[in-house]
Amino acid sequence: MGKGDFISRLQAGEVLVSDGAWGTELQRMGLPSGGCAEEWNASHPEQVKQLVRNYCEAGSDMVLTNSFGGTKFRLMRHGHGDRVKELNAAAARLSKEVAQEYDVFVAASVGPTGEFVQPLGLVSEEDMYAAFKEQMEGLKEGGADAVLVETIFALEEIRLAVKAAKDLGMICFATMTFDPGAQGFKTMMGVTVKQAAKALDEYGADVIGTNCGNGVENMVKIVGEMREETKKPILVHSNAGLPQLVQGQVTYRESPEIMAAKVKELISGGAGIIGGCCGTTPEHIRAFRQVVDSAKS
Repeated sequence: MGKGDFISRLQAGEVLVSDGAWGTELQRMGLPSGGCAEEWNASHPEQVKQLVRNYCEAGSDMVLTNSFGGTKFRLMRHGHGDRVKELNAAAARLSKEVAQEYDVFVAASVGPTGEFVQPLGLVSEEDMYAAFKEQMEGLKEGGADAVLVETIFALEEIRLAVKAAKDLGMICFATMTFDPGAQGFKTMMGVTVKQAAKALDEYGADVIGTNCGNGVENMVKIVGEMREETKKPILVHSNAGLPQLVQGQVTYRESPEIMAAKVKELISGGAGIIGGCCGTTPEHIRAFRQVVDSAKS
């Protein structure tokens, strides 16, 4: 699906289906917990492509890339700080190779750097911007149709990521992660849903939204609040519930049926792209696809 086609379908009000979790699915394929997922783009390309294929076959209109921790700040922790362009270009290329077979759009995943901008942290705005730009140059080179900046808590960080994407001429989706509290939903850095929606709109993100941190019930409320502040398309990637430790294993309890039962509420609340985050599987995406298709007919 071409860039223009994807965005025009979104703007025309069509609801599109994204993909599900990457980290938890790659771990099921053998990625060690705490291992460097991005290095698998070089060492385990067939597994990465298989995951993309699983989502395409489940009915995704859009897939991500295996590049969530692809900034130099994150890759340095695994000893791969000098491989940013290589691993990100590979991530985009692997997703694109499979996605083209199914006419599916590729939005490359760009996660948080794990650092804070001065004065809160040690990193200057220039260095953080440069880190995002370097990652996105690799993703663009690999053929990504857009970037999805996701799981961000601070406005200072997401502003620099969106700017890097726009400066490279890339379509940019931007999502933040909120926690429920006594005073409503806020990011770890205290940003409210309405503040986030307004800021992301102003920064020039083409699509805004929320991912991770919540099961589908809370996401319905977050999407509704976002819709009050923006006319931009809204993306939602909810977890399959909150992680729980069962016999030493991290598990997610929301089944495809539980999550799919809320998809119509997400749509009526204003979501234009619906997919999953941690704990969701191709089976969840298949269930979302069925609801979205039945809502059309």
